[in-house]
Amino acid sequence: MKNKTFKSSSVATAVAIGLAVFLPSQVLAQESEEESVERIQVTGSLGSLPGQDVEAVFGFGKSILETPRSASTISQEQLERFSVSDIDELVAFAPGTFTQSFFGVAGSLDVRGTPGETYFRGVKRLDNPGNYPTPIGASSRIDIVRGPASPIYGPAKIGGYLNFNPKSARASGGQYLDENEGAFSYTLGSWDKSIMTAEVGGPGKIGDKEMGFYLYGEVENSGSYYDNTDTDQTVLQASFNIDVTDNVLVEFGAMYHDYDGNQVAGWNRLTQDLVDNGTYVTGTAKSLDTSGDGLISHDEYGAVNIGGNSFFYLPGIVDFTDDEATDLMQLENVGTAKLKGNQVLVAPEDVLQNEVETLYFDITYFSENGWEIKNQLFYEAYDNLNENAYGFSQFHDSSVIENKLIFSNEWETDSFLAQLQVSPSIRHTQFLHGDDFTYEYFNRRDLTGPSTALDKRQLATSINANYDNYDKGNYTDLGIAAMTDLTWDFGLNIVLGLRYDSIDIETTSRGDLLLGGGEVLSTSRTESGVSWNTSISFKTPIGLIPYITAAEQATLVAGQGAEIGYGQLIDDDGNPYNGAFDTSELIEYGIKGSFLDDSLYFALSVYEQERSDFNAQAIVTNSTTENKGTEFELRWVINDNLVIGAGYTNIKVYNLTALENGSQFGFLGAEDLTLLTDPSLMYGGNVIGLNWVGSKEESRKAGIPENIYTLNATYDFQNGFAANASVVKADETFSSFSQVVTLPSYTLINAGVFYEAESWTASLNIKNLTDEKYYRANFPDLFGAQIVLPELPRHYQAKFTYKF
Repeated sequence: MKNKTFKSSSVATAVAIGLAVFLPSQVLAQESEEESVERIQVTGSLGSLPGQDVEAVFGFGKSILETPRSASTISQEQLERFSVSDIDELVAFAPGTFTQSFFGVAGSLDVRGTPGETYFRGVKRLDNPGNYPTPIGASSRIDIVRGPASPIYGPAKIGGYLNFNPKSARASGGQYLDENEGAFSYTLGSWDKSIMTAEVGGPGKIGDKEMGFYLYGEVENSGSYYDNTDTDQTVLQASFNIDVTDNVLVEFGAMYHDYDGNQVAGWNRLTQDLVDNGTYVTGTAKSLDTSGDGLISHDEYGAVNIGGNSFFYLPGIVDFTDDEATDLMQLENVGTAKLKGNQVLVAPEDVLQNEVETLYFDITYFSENGWEIKNQLFYEAYDNLNENAYGFSQFHDSSVIENKLIFSNEWETDSFLAQLQVSPSIRHTQFLHGDDFTYEYFNRRDLTGPSTALDKRQLATSINANYDNYDKGNYTDLGIAAMTDLTWDFGLNIVLGLRYDSIDIETTSRGDLLLGGGEVLSTSRTESGVSWNTSISFKTPIGLIPYITAAEQATLVAGQGAEIGYGQLIDDDGNPYNGAFDTSELIEYGIKGSFLDDSLYFALSVYEQERSDFNAQAIVTNSTTENKGTEFELRWVINDNLVIGAGYTNIKVYNLTALENGSQFGFLGAEDLTLLTDPSLMYGGNVIGLNWVGSKEESRKAGIPENIYTLNATYDFQNGFAANASVVKADETFSSFSQVVTLPSYTLINAGVFYEAESWTASLNIKNLTDEKYYRANFPDLFGAQIVLPELPRHYQAKFTYKF
């Protein structure tokens, strides 16, 4: 039984009605209807062409083609045709989006080699590095922006972000339907996959006021390829749009997501032979459970010197030898076995539970003198519990409420269009977070057998004591931003943005709940910073649009539960310390083009971006890095039958903190310990230390293939049947920062067929068609020398949908 109790509440009763400021506004100078239709409606495109207005980049309603930034949008039609079920699969459709494993949980997207943000309808969500999988199937469209966010969106991470557009957002079009429309679907697949969905939307009236609504629900009860792993989750969405008057529009809605699963660390006892040949070192650890309760308590770990002197070695300077392996570190009954990909470091009682509630309430007012005022009120809260028998647990109980007011106008002459946005905002985050990792031993468990008292640890979340961090607090961001978009009829476009943020932070560390005890310490601090953006592009007569963007973006460095710890504001000597706020810099050059009657689109970008404050280092969620790379994207609707897409990513990511310090802390594996003749001598314990960094190349972040090539295509036979395929080819890469285990290159092929009748559709997709063996690095900066995630073998997914 778990001590943490999850609140169970109905989103319908949690919707809060916000007050908005009403000022005069009206949007001028829209594209002609004829031009819009020509640009966005290409037969058979599956919504793949970047002609539609996308608010998620700069907020001016510019298309991806016209936006001077590297960005992609993936339509609902593409998601359904290719059966995209989690964010890891987005790499086939958007360059720069290869995501490393966060213990098997597809939470937030890695963009340009670093963790990215997730937005909901253009407002930043609470941090989700691996708290729960982002429900891709519940989205109507996904926008991916590479590089720091626009100043109008507030402080954000360097890599980029995913903007989640919920299916329920279709309410904005529902009011124009003649009657209700909806669908039921059922998805089944390998390992007892089972997902049911239902959705309905349409027009309505409240009194004499026109409205639209959309409701969506999803229930999943699925097994998994990995041992001791399954998924139970529920997603509920609702949205409503009401024309209160001719110039007042109200939009409000909610999403509720209840997830129950677990994290998957993957294989332990990592060696190159294990990756290449599946050869695993077996053997049992020696008992430390002196109480006989079936668990190893913190006290039982602390009562013995299991590691001897094996803490803090510098590989290449001082190495771990056979003689230094203590008796308790040495395995018994040592042998070898061929390990299967499903035999992973998960115990039956491991849990990852997350309940998240998301609410929004927008009011937009249009006036006769040219102004538009939009007030966006956003609220999100999550309650998270994560427990792993090998020795890690944590919880979060955090929430955020943001109110953003956007004043917009535009002015047009015969040769010039100027658009303006001014946006004051306030964002308040509350957090309660605890984690427990001091005795985190990956290698004590023999994966050829079950988890036992030899490896199961008593967890802080089950006894509410012995935490490593226990932080409670809040921070409030007062921001104001302004952006302008200037377009001349001869093709020149300039986008300028400026933002100022002032963030008041309060945090308390509960020392009385920490391992070893301590004081209750509180502190506060105010951070402030400026963000700016400058973009210049030119639309040439032949359809090419070269651009350059330079930007500096404020970054708030929060943890996995949106927390800011006491140690981020006060150093070890008790002095004030800036470990919670920094800025990111971007310089990007690119060229985009649209040809063949707007049926062919391509984009090429070259960039360098950096977050450089070594103090504000969060190795898990927001590390200090320099990123360099090239991205290419092609989308081509060849004819009514054939649509293809292609992409290329070249990327190098450098850990600037490791380069500055000359070393990087990590858990050391068998391949690190070059003087150790037999790794079974230390698998019952742990060897940690510093990986030496003597050059910039040695500071390269691991787990990120330098080159990734992608291709996707779908062919419509015009008789109801269609076929699709996608290919991802990735270079080999290292599993850890120490660069001692190489994960092989691979080519991943997915393929499927699709049939559509008047009122129903059916699809069958085979994932990993060639049964390629490949791996994903798992926390390469910290744990990559000890664990790695074997990816899924060939499997299938089928979906049946009835529409009405």
